[in-house]
Amino acid sequence: MSKALASTEDDDLRPEYDLSRLRGGMRGKYYKRATAGTNLVLIEPDLATAFPDGDSVNQALRLLLNAASAAGIRSRRGRSGPNRRLERTAEKRGRSTARR
Repeated sequence: MSKALASTEDDDLRPEYDLSRLRGGMRGKYYKRATAGTNLVLIEPDLATAFPDGDSVNQALRLLLNAASAAGIRSRRGRSGPNRRLERTAEKRGRSTARR
């Protein structure tokens, strides 16, 4: 096989594309616009088999968040109430709430 024949077989571009007109392109021109508002997280390969798509990951994370909030675990966002000292109940102070 000659070199000329081999180079034409490896060329995947169509003949109508003129590479001389493609000069001056900018790499990553729309990167910021494309990634705005997205949160990309890489997971380990063993977890990728358990969660094949984004919907299953979101469902599992929502379930975990609901379980954590039901257990009273605070999130890292600090949605807890004010940091006040707890008051003793009436029974502990020696007063009874029931009438004798």
